[in-house]
Amino acid sequence: MNRFLSQVSLYRFIRPILFSQDPETVHEKVITALEKSFQIPGVHGLIESFFGFEHPELQIEIFGKTFPNPIGLAAGFDKNGKVFNPMFSIGFGFVEIGTVTPLPQPGNPAPRIFRLPEDQALINRLGFNNQGVEALIHRVEQNPPSGILGINIGKNKSTPIEAANNDYTVALEKIYDHAGYIVINVSSPNTEKLRALQEKDALHSLMGQLLQIRKDLIRQGKPKKTILLKIAPDLTDETLEDIRSIFQEFALDGIIACNTTLSRDRLKNSKFAHEQGGLSGVPLRERSTQLIGKLYQKLGPSLPIIGVGGIFTGGDAYQKIKAGASLVQIYTGMIYQGPAIVYKIKNELLRLLKRDGFSHISEAVGADFR
Repeated sequence: MNRFLSQVSLYRFIRPILFSQDPETVHEKVITALEKSFQIPGVHGLIESFFGFEHPELQIEIFGKTFPNPIGLAAGFDKNGKVFNPMFSIGFGFVEIGTVTPLPQPGNPAPRIFRLPEDQALINRLGFNNQGVEALIHRVEQNPPSGILGINIGKNKSTPIEAANNDYTVALEKIYDHAGYIVINVSSPNTEKLRALQEKDALHSLMGQLLQIRKDLIRQGKPKKTILLKIAPDLTDETLEDIRSIFQEFALDGIIACNTTLSRDRLKNSKFAHEQGGLSGVPLRERSTQLIGKLYQKLGPSLPIIGVGGIFTGGDAYQKIKAGASLVQIYTGMIYQGPAIVYKIKNELLRLLKRDGFSHISEAVGADFR
């Protein structure tokens, strides 16, 4: 507990300094600092000893892999694969990098990230800014991941929506050997028309093509890689039903629920509420948990769900797990609370499991519907 309090106190001291600067500028400085510091001998072990904490009750088997704990880092924090190993060191059970596109692209014009402290939220309209798949692969090859690494792929802005399948095909083939699992991102609100790929015919075509490529790679002797679909929180029940039918037809591996929302319901902040882009953080919490519950009921317990959206505490993570998520991811919560959030969530999950009479985290998955 003293270690946790030290982590919290340090970030409380640093956060006002960070929040006094442009959000994207701060983010890039943090990425650079992490990247450079972990090149110093001994830093990895020091950080791991300060932040690291694992418990067998939180270890979980999903996708044929053993996750040391169910808390992951969502895509978007490390778009270019520069700091995934430092993120493992602070205790994440898995890390997702990207979204990466076949070609480098600058993304949308700045400013494109906005903090809403009153709401503990962010609005971003980055637009898949990244250095391209080749640069990401090079970094992963130079720095073999020390944990389970997911790679999130998308299409280039310059690619017409009618040709989107080609971009996902190129990205999948290039990153296939380097990913612990692969995420198909068709749900960002910040690339024009991208969410149209969630519509039934488009999604059927895309997933059919990608899964055929996986079959071809397996026939060539490569291992089967988990492919997940990341969806938006703003889907209609009709679209969810279409997605359910596609999952059943193709026997897909799992789903990530969910991306950022276009909704601005009940925001306290009026300064940035009108800004275009996806909203993340506390305002997304309830919406994403409800979506997880719907998916769990529609798709059943055999299809793993990764829950994302508004996780700031162990209780938030626990709600998503009981609603049906086998794993969860955080991002905005770490921006507001610092890296100590991972340690805190894991400790709180253990306390909640004990309170409810569960001996293992897997027993709590979908408990709200039993």
